[in-house]
Amino acid sequence: VELHTLIGTGGAEGAMDASNLLKPALSRGEIQCIGATTSKEFRQYFEKDAALARRFQQVRVEEPSDADVRLILEGLKKKYEEFHGVIYGDDVIELIMRYSRRFITDRYFPDKAIDVLDEAGSMKKIAADIRPPELADIESNIEQLNKEKQQLVNSQNYERAAEVRDQVRELRQKLDIVRNYWQTADVNGSNVVTPNDIKKVLAIMTGIPLENIDTSESAKLINMEAELHKTVVGQNEAVSLISSAIRRSRSGISSVRRPLGSFIFLGPTGVGKTLLAKTLAKFLFGTEDSLIRIDMSDYMEKHNASRLVGAPPGYVGYEEGGVLTEKVRKNPYSVVLLDEIEKAHPDVFNLLLQVLEEGELKDSLGHSVNFRNTVIIMTSNAGAREITTESRVGFSNLEAGLLEYEDIKANALSELKKLLRPELLNRIDDTVVFTALSKEEVGAILHMQLKELEARLAEQNLSLAVRPAACGYLVDNGYDPQYGARPMRRLIQRNIEDPLSIKLLSGEAEGKSAVIVDYKDGEFVVSFKKSPKRKSPDRTHEIESVLV
Repeated sequence: VELHTLIGTGGAEGAMDASNLLKPALSRGEIQCIGATTSKEFRQYFEKDAALARRFQQVRVEEPSDADVRLILEGLKKKYEEFHGVIYGDDVIELIMRYSRRFITDRYFPDKAIDVLDEAGSMKKIAADIRPPELADIESNIEQLNKEKQQLVNSQNYERAAEVRDQVRELRQKLDIVRNYWQTADVNGSNVVTPNDIKKVLAIMTGIPLENIDTSESAKLINMEAELHKTVVGQNEAVSLISSAIRRSRSGISSVRRPLGSFIFLGPTGVGKTLLAKTLAKFLFGTEDSLIRIDMSDYMEKHNASRLVGAPPGYVGYEEGGVLTEKVRKNPYSVVLLDEIEKAHPDVFNLLLQVLEEGELKDSLGHSVNFRNTVIIMTSNAGAREITTESRVGFSNLEAGLLEYEDIKANALSELKKLLRPELLNRIDDTVVFTALSKEEVGAILHMQLKELEARLAEQNLSLAVRPAACGYLVDNGYDPQYGARPMRRLIQRNIEDPLSIKLLSGEAEGKSAVIVDYKDGEFVVSFKKSPKRKSPDRTHEIESVLV
């Protein structure tokens, strides 16, 4: 093992190292030697010494097949059971093989499968060795009662002391029962490694919340549109296209050598492009932290393009790795959001071609980074200026307002073809054109933003009630087809949150339990109300009633 360490060992000025001392014996057959090293270290050390390399027959050991890995794990299972004092369930071996192949992508069989087998047994043993909290509680009660009994004896209250003595006896019997149950838990099967234990181990090793990835995943994927629409308002076509692509990938129909999905999001600002990416990350991988967001305006110049995969040798930052590749190496299960892709230098598109076609990319250090478990989303504002009839030149029969969706889509796709190369567009799964938000959808977004504000106020024991007049003003003035829902957020900040924060800091909310927001005589009125009875933090119906 580690045969390359022979080269240079013991070598000093005028002295021979271990490898040169062994060469005569190896050539005469006096020593039979089997060594092991990696391909990288063989190339780095052995190939430089051709005389030593030709004295060994090179045998390349490939990754074993699934059948061989299964036999290896079955053979090791008994040893790990004896070492850890656990029992591996019947279906654990298959689950280890399936999940380690799917979720541990930077290592090989059987090494990664053996590690999962060992870690699962170790975790189960440690969990079984931890004393139950109930034992400590009973022992604490016994100690307190013994002190009380001693005080009663000292005060000659023997009748009460006898009662305490009986309580101590009962607790000691209960303590023996709990301790015996804990010590003989092996009989009851609590030392059996189950599929849930394997998921917990892999979740710790990979950072992926595998507890959520189980047989119910198929049901989640079937109802994916409904889950996404809980956060994303409108955009039915966008949600439908993304859901279809993810279902194709998860069902095993699409190519396993490509990312889970690749999309270009087009449309005006403030309509939910980034929000949909965050929602997709949370749906697929359990948390919004699985979103890797890269602003492509940082890569507008040619010399910045290399930062995605790392600086070349000899340049500053060579050993740090690339911005994109390092993040994906650390989080192979993530949604990669390339924001405002049209601003990137054309050299960036050349890097993306390999990612979209082969699902992998080499960084400057030679690491092959796997993108096959990522969803790649590129956003663009292409065609955003041509979404209203006011931008048209000449005569138009349409009233001033939004263009038809088909016209918006045609304009956006036409401009996108001018910005991006055909070979890049040809590798994208779907180009999704987002529609401008309607007034009704802005009202639904207002409802969601007020719920968020209500949740923040609930931490200060305050409820929120917004009157219909205030809601109507916010919907009417927070609605702009070209700017989407962001004006709504600014209106809420300026007209509700700013005066509310001043009143909270001045102490006007003391003794109050409700915030009332109304719109009277052309201005917002924020007041407090003292309710005789505290309501539940979940007061969604209050906002819903005023939005109707």
